Amino acid sequence: MRIDIVTIFPDYFREAFNYGIVRKACAATLIKIQSHDLRSWTSDKHHVVDDRPFGGGDGMVLKPEPIFAAVESLTGARTRAGVTAGKRVVLLSPQGRSFTQSLAAELAQVEQLILICGRYEGVDERVAEALVTDEVSIGDYVLSGGEAAALVVVDAIVRLIPGALGSETSASTESFSDALLDYPHYTRPSEFEGMRVPDVLLTGDHPEIARWRHEAAVEKTKRNRPDLLK
Repeated sequence: MRIDIVTIFPDYFREAFNYGIVRKACAATLIKIQSHDLRSWTSDKHHVVDDRPFGGGDGMVLKPEPIFAAVESLTGARTRAGVTAGKRVVLLSPQGRSFTQSLAAELAQVEQLILICGRYEGVDERVAEALVTDEVSIGDYVLSGGEAAALVVVDAIVRLIPGALGSETSASTESFSDALLDYPHYTRPSEFEGMRVPDVLLTGDHPEIARWRHEAAVEKTKRNRPDLLK
């Protein structure tokens, strides 16, 4: 899988992917990640990528021309309609649909993923209307730019690529894999400051342990995220 990140701060990602599972996946050639400077696709001598919004208002807006040129260069397509199967172009934006585990699993199946990092007051709406295949938000809050969101999306996706995790079943038992939060985890010591590990986990009775884990996951979901059970 190939992931291309379009940003005005390509150095933001210089060290970010040199750790943990993402680094191992890159080393194993399961994935290739590259960040690109949006200014590379400008045509003026000052490499301007933003301008004042029509109609007035605060802030600056990222211009459409360099973004369209970047996507065309990376995918061979000038519009959303031209993006071929196996490729997705994602605009990271507070106005997008929520990024979920199911969407991460969907994006993990593509051959090439382009992530466009918004900045300033936003991105010219024509990018969302005609160019990208998906507009995605990682939460109901506003960041200074899409770079932090890109890190979240990449990390969540890479975990789902076959071979990226040490165990092939790890991803399938984590939170949100079946509409429940993950069950509670414990390790040694069995007692810490008066708090004991549930006895069932020490029995070696795997059917009972599986039953307890499911019930505990349901209870934790009811307590922390009851909306998931609806």
